[in-house]
Amino acid sequence: MAGKQIEIKAISRNTGKHSSRALRRERLVPAIGYGPKTENFNFAITENDVARYANSKYENEIFKLVSDDSSINGKLVLKKDMTVHPVSRRPVHLDFFVPDMTQKVKVEVEINFEGTPKGTKEGGIFNILMRKVEVECLPTEIPDTVTVDVSDLGLNEVLHVAKIDLGSDKIKMITSEEETLATVAAAKEEKATPEGEGDAAAAADAKPEDKK
Repeated sequence: MAGKQIEIKAISRNTGKHSSRALRRERLVPAIGYGPKTENFNFAITENDVARYANSKYENEIFKLVSDDSSINGKLVLKKDMTVHPVSRRPVHLDFFVPDMTQKVKVEVEINFEGTPKGTKEGGIFNILMRKVEVECLPTEIPDTVTVDVSDLGLNEVLHVAKIDLGSDKIKMITSEEETLATVAAAKEEKATPEGEGDAAAAADAKPEDKK
């Protein structure tokens, strides 16, 4: 579950393009925090921290801001969005959501597919169509992942969201249960061309040479 409240250093900053450029020269990334019970506030975090917590496993993590600014210090935030430079791929800006810890939030959670579909042993191909689902729960109840066992998925069978066990009645599935997570489809066979038939067809399509 998220909610371990990893501490991350938050540095106060001014707004404006010049300020943002100066921060980036110092390897700091401009950020904004917002939420239902807080006024928007600006801060910055180091590029090292951005890289350290860029992994998808931190996507729904609760971070605790640590700052010399008392108005920011101690705030609990969730990562919402990151803008990167189109060429350098360096982070340019971050958005953080400040949740009301007593109110449920909607978040996307990664799916962990477990096991080997039995249909693949019959020559089928396992196709994953959805890698995340949306759930609703308290910020402290957000799961790191949701797991679904695909072992019983046979050839030409379909696995739906309804098969996911969230493991807690405190977590509600928002994604439609009818949505398809994965399938095991029969491999398409290429039709072989009889020997010589291809050459004959090519000869028939060839244009005759102009007579001189």
